[in-house]
Amino acid sequence: MVSSTFPDVEIPVVPIHEYLFGDISEHDLDRVALVDGMSGAETTYRQLIGQIDLFAGALAARGIGVGDAVGLLCPNVPAFATVFHGILRAGATATTINALYTADEIANQLRDASAFWLITVSPLLPQAQAAAEQLGLPADQLIVLDGAEGHPSLRDLLSEGHHAPAVTFDPATHVAVLPYSSGTTGRPKGVMLTHRNLVANVAQSTISIDLNDDDRILAVLPFFHIYGMTVLLNLAVRLRATLVTMPKFDLVEFLRIIAEQRTSWLFIAPPIAVALAKHPLVAQYDMSSVKVVFSGAAPLDGALAHAVAGRLDCLVRQGYGMTETSPVTHTIPVEREDIDLSSVGLLIPNTEARLLAEDGSDVVIPADGASEPGELLIRGPQVMKGYLNRPDATADMLDADGWLHTGDVATATAGGVFRIVDRLKELIKYKGYQVAPAVLEAVLLEHPAIADAAVIGAPDEDGQEVPKAFVVLQPGSELDAAGVQAHVAAHVAPHEKVRMVEFIDAIPKSASGKILRKDLRARTS
Repeated sequence: MVSSTFPDVEIPVVPIHEYLFGDISEHDLDRVALVDGMSGAETTYRQLIGQIDLFAGALAARGIGVGDAVGLLCPNVPAFATVFHGILRAGATATTINALYTADEIANQLRDASAFWLITVSPLLPQAQAAAEQLGLPADQLIVLDGAEGHPSLRDLLSEGHHAPAVTFDPATHVAVLPYSSGTTGRPKGVMLTHRNLVANVAQSTISIDLNDDDRILAVLPFFHIYGMTVLLNLAVRLRATLVTMPKFDLVEFLRIIAEQRTSWLFIAPPIAVALAKHPLVAQYDMSSVKVVFSGAAPLDGALAHAVAGRLDCLVRQGYGMTETSPVTHTIPVEREDIDLSSVGLLIPNTEARLLAEDGSDVVIPADGASEPGELLIRGPQVMKGYLNRPDATADMLDADGWLHTGDVATATAGGVFRIVDRLKELIKYKGYQVAPAVLEAVLLEHPAIADAAVIGAPDEDGQEVPKAFVVLQPGSELDAAGVQAHVAAHVAPHEKVRMVEFIDAIPKSASGKILRKDLRARTS
C-alpha cells in the first residue's frame, strides 16, 4: 500500500454550499466569480450567491428538496453555476447530463435517476423536449434557462423572490450529484457522490492545484463532467478565482478568450494539448498570460507536455482521477519540477493506493526505478458511495475494505510517483505480449506530420489481434502508411510495432477528451 506523501487535510462535515460560500469575506463578495467568455458579461460572488439562494427557493416552492433528483442539461455558461448549486442548496440531487446526448440518452438517464424535472437551454431544447415527452414530463417541469414559450425561465424563477429553504441532511451520506459513468465496463451507471465526497476532493485538491484569487481560469471542459464540476467550478469558487466560461471548444474562440481575458490557468484534455503544441493558429494570439496548463481526463505524453510548455513558456502539469473518485486522486504539484511529466504525479492528501498484480497479490515497489505494472486501487474520502440501484456493479468496483478498482494499469516509484500505463480492457495482446495503446499514441504524436492519432487492437488476415493506428495528418502532409510504421518501429520494441494504418479526418473523442475506441473498433469490424 502507498499513502500520500502529503499530510492529511481537514475535511469539514458540511454541505458543499456551506463549504464553498459559508465563510466568504465581504471583500471577496465583490470579486468577479464568473465571466461569460463569449460576451464578456461578469457575475460577482455576491450576485452568484444571491442567485443560488433565489433559485433554491424557487425549487423549494415547487416541492423539490431532499430525495428529489433534477436533470441538468446545459453547456458551460455562467447560469450553470447558479442552477447546479441552487439544486444542491435546495437539498436535491443534480444529475448532470452530457450536452451531446440524444433524446433517447437523455430520457434514459432521467428515468434511471428518477428525475422528474429537467433544466436546459434553448439550443438543446429539441432533444430535451423529446426526452421530456418520452417521460411524460409537463412543460412547467422543463425549465429553459434563457427562455422558451411555454416553459419557465431562469429569470422567471429568480424574480419570484423565494428565500432559500432550511434543509437538513447528513453530508456524509446524502447524494449531492449523480453523474453517469461506464466505470471499468458496461453501460453508464449513476455514480452517487455525496456532499462529503465533493467537499473532500476540493479540500484535497487545494494542496497541489495551486490556484489563488488572482487567477483567471478558462473553463472549456464541461461542468457536467466531474473534472469540470470539481476542478474548475467548485475548486475555483472555493479559492475565489475567476472562471471564464466557454460553451464548447472552438480553437479560434479558445485562443481569443485566452488573449482577451488574460487567463492564467488552462484546464484541458490531451486533444487540446495537441492543438496548443502543433497548430499554427496559436502563434497568432498573445498567450503570455498563461502560467499553467493542467491536463486530465486521459494520459498526456511527456514529450507533448514539454512541447506545450516550450511553445507557451508555461508550466504543464497533469493529474488523474475518475468519476467514481470525485474525481482527483493524483496530481503533479506546480512546484515539483523534478517529476516526469508523463506521470500523473503524487497521491493527493488523505488518499491511499495499491497496485494489484494479475495473480491478486500486491506489486512490490522497488527502492529504485518504477515498479512492475498492476491495476490501480484507490481508497480515500473522495471515493463514491456506490452506483445507483446497482449493488452488483458497486461490489465489482468497490470492495468490502473500501478499495476502488480503477481498471487502470499503473506503475509507481518509491518516491510515490505514479504513471498510468493503460486500461486493462484496452491493452492489446499481440502474440502473447501486452501492448499499451497510449505508448504507441505518444510515439505517433512525436511525428511532425501527424496531427492526432489513436491505436486499438484489430484482427489481421489470420484473425490475430495486432496494433492498428488511426492517423490524422497535418494539412499538406504526404506521409504514407509505410512512413507511419517506420516511425513507430524506430522507437518501440518489435512486438509493439504498428501493423495496420488507417488515415481518418478526426479521432472520435468524448466531451472530456477520451478517445472513443468503440467507434474506431466499429470501423474495423
